[in-house]
Amino acid sequence: MDLRIPAPFYVRGEHFGIDLPGAQAMFTTRRGGFSEGPFASLNLGRLTADQPEAVQRNRAHVQAQIGRPPAHIRQVHGTEVRRITSLPVAGVAPLPDEGLELPEADGQATALRDVAPMVLVADCLPIAVAGRIASNGSAAVAMLHAGWRGLAGGIIAAGVQSLRELGADGPIEAAIGPGAGGCCYEVGEEVHAQFAGLGLGPHVRRGRNLDLKAVARQILERAGLDAVYDLGLCTICSDESLFFSHRRDHGITGREAGLAWLT
Repeated sequence: MDLRIPAPFYVRGEHFGIDLPGAQAMFTTRRGGFSEGPFASLNLGRLTADQPEAVQRNRAHVQAQIGRPPAHIRQVHGTEVRRITSLPVAGVAPLPDEGLELPEADGQATALRDVAPMVLVADCLPIAVAGRIASNGSAAVAMLHAGWRGLAGGIIAAGVQSLRELGADGPIEAAIGPGAGGCCYEVGEEVHAQFAGLGLGPHVRRGRNLDLKAVARQILERAGLDAVYDLGLCTICSDESLFFSHRRDHGITGREAGLAWLT
């Protein structure tokens, strides 16, 4: 992939990877899958108009790449973070059944090695967070789905708290994956008002545009994280062959994934 990305991110096949304390994260692109038309080609979103068989093949392809089953949830733009403390649980299988009722949440966290918390996005931010557990030398990892509603509501604080509750007592680092950038993400005054009282400073707003990544970075730093990394790619204005974008594609599009797992 001929694309400049900032360290410590790296190209991982058709996707982007990063190493975090005791964990790895991968942010998928739309490349290398089996879907066609507006969902071409690696659409991982089951709640789209794509062919279910293609989505299942795409999900199996990603699972083979990371070597463990992803954990699936039904995202609702809230602040609930599911803690996976034992297996099996709903949404974690070789691949979820088509009729399976998934738990509603917008983040997942675990200290187990045999599962990969996953979120699906198409302009919202996928944010991986990981930290060490001193008592056993392991780690805990979380993946968060952060749109403006989640950021305003406290999804990041909930994600960091979930790691602490799982035992992470060492340095915690975060990685912000591809999402709508401040270059393109125009919102109404009612959305800007949600962040006006958080004291984040004027640079999170660019005219009518909201910089979700700047918002996420500040909230992560306020939460006491030791490092915050940003891939720096906008899903709206990047090459259309690289990312799905709900806004650019007028709602008819697929979904990328953010996945994280223990190493």
